[in-house]
Parts: sequence; structure tokens; C-alpha cells
Amino acid sequence: MADRLAGVALARYTTLRTGGPARAFAEAATTGDLVAMVAEADRDGEPVLVLGGGSNLLVGDEGFGGLVVRVVTRGVESAPDGDGRVLVTAQAGEDWDALVARCVAEGLSGVECLSGIPGLVGSTPIQNVGAYGQDVSQTVTGVRVYDRETGEVADLTAAECGFAYRHSAFKQDPDRHVVLAVTYALERSALSGPVAYRELAARLGVEIGERVPLAEAREAVLELRRGKGMVLDPGDPDTRSAGSFFTNPVLGPDEAAALERRAPGHPRWDMPGGSVKVPAAWLIENAGFPKGYEKGRARISTKHTLALTNPTGEASAGELLALAREVRDGVHEKFGVWLVNEPVLVGASL
Repeated sequence: MADRLAGVALARYTTLRTGGPARAFAEAATTGDLVAMVAEADRDGEPVLVLGGGSNLLVGDEGFGGLVVRVVTRGVESAPDGDGRVLVTAQAGEDWDALVARCVAEGLSGVECLSGIPGLVGSTPIQNVGAYGQDVSQTVTGVRVYDRETGEVADLTAAECGFAYRHSAFKQDPDRHVVLAVTYALERSALSGPVAYRELAARLGVEIGERVPLAEAREAVLELRRGKGMVLDPGDPDTRSAGSFFTNPVLGPDEAAALERRAPGHPRWDMPGGSVKVPAAWLIENAGFPKGYEKGRARISTKHTLALTNPTGEASAGELLALAREVRDGVHEKFGVWLVNEPVLVGASL
């Protein structure tokens, strides 16, 4: 196993560039090392933080008082599964966008609209990562995990993952499972899945439900994400973020009716069971928080109100949290809707 280091600043391993030191830090280059490190720490009663790409993480300024295991495992395998499907299994430490690019290049359809999302494969089932009308729950067939409760490696089915909007069983019980590898069932096709997102359809010049060449879908998604500062770029301070900081609220019928009374005609997407999804970006902007709004050294992106940024790289976690609280509370005061953070908070809370 890799040597442990003490006092490693976690800010350098998160896209928000915040986070104090880890009491101990080590990298796991193999699945065996990853399992062994976590198991040993559990036996010793030592807190563990499994760190991927750090793109959906806000670490507090005090850091982490335990072992941080950074996942750097590698490996991608594919196998035909009949009916034109291909099963692609990637280790948790693989870069997600590199995997999407590979699938597009190999004519495998099903994840092309998830292009440009930062982070590693291991985080995709945890968050049920999604964008532009696709999410990984549509293609994940299984997740190999280390179960810290039983001390065993197990293979979970998609049903056992408990997928919901930006949610999964892994988020419900965040300390139980360590994701080791993920298997996706993709269609062997030169065409994308049916385009399901209006903004993307408009960029591609097609109708909802049409399919386009995979490479065209990927490039259109990348263009849209770059325009919102959602593709990592060292030259763009708006990309020093954790992506969307809040999820789009899903309101039950009574909550939706109350919001309609406060904001008649607001944008919305009807969901099953009479619930309604509301764009958090619209709520934020219309509650008085425009693009570029600042609090201390933290700022709302100049391109997209849903992203909170650390434009100079010098903002503290405390400053970002103060901005997040102001936005959350302001939206609730104006619209009666509570926003929920999407990034995982470590040593911090809203």
C-alpha cells in the first residue's frame, strides 16, 4: 500500500480549491489497495474520506481529521451483451469525461449528453450524475462496491442502487459503500439517444426525440457547458466551482400550488405523480442574486447563477458557505422553497 502523508492540503484536490489539511493522506492505485486501506482504517476506528476528482465536494477549512484515500485506480473493459448492447465496465478512478469521449469514439450510445462533467467514474452512481436529458441511472447495470458493514466486496444491481433524481442509495447511507467499479449498458450505434432536453435540441437544430450523430451531440453539450463555465478550464475563474451548487427542487402538488401563487407562470417541468421540478437557477436569479453576485471572495458565476465559485482561488470554505446560505435563505424568503446543496459537504454544513 502507498505511504501515508500528513497535513496534505485538500484544497489542491477539489475543483472549488477549498479545504484544510488531512490528518493522513494516501493514494490507492489498485482496487486491492483501496479495499485494504479502508478496511484497516475501519478496524482502527479511524475516520475515512474516499476522494475522487473533488468536483462535487466542499471541504471545510479545518480539513479532515482522519484518513483521506484518493482513488487513482484505472482500467476499462467492454463486452458484447446481445441485442446491440455493449457492457462497459470502468474502474472508479477513471476520468469520467475521458470515458464518455472513448464511448463516443467507439460508437457506443447512451452517455454522450454527459460530456464535460468533471470527476471520476466512481462518483457517477453516487450522485446519479445527469445533464441535458440523460443520467447514469439509464445505463448503469451494476456497481461493484466494498461494503464496509459486512467487510465484503459485492456487486449491486441497478435496482439495489436506489436511483432517483440526483440521488441514490449511496447518498442515503454515505458511509457504507466504497464504489470500486461501474458497469454501463450502452447501445452500439452511431446516433445519440433521443434528444430529451429543449436547450440541447435548439443548439442541435432538431426536434425533441430526434437522434443525431454521437460526436455532434457531444460537441453541442460541451459548447453549452463551456458557455455556463461548467467545463474545467484553468483560464476561466468561473470553473473554480463544484458545478451546480443546488439541485432543482422537486415540489409536491401542494408546494407547487403555493409557488404558483407566489410566482404565476414560473418555469417548471411536470413530473410523475403530480410533482413539479423547478429550475433552481431561475429561483436564485429572481430572488435577487444575479450572475456575478459576490460575498467576500466567493461569487456566483458570471455565466450561470446555479454555480458558486472561488474566482481567485483564495476564498475560504466559510466564505462559500456564507454565500450559499444567503442564496438559500433568500430563495426561501421570496418563494417559500428550500434549496438543497448538491455537493457533498465534509467538515461543513449549511
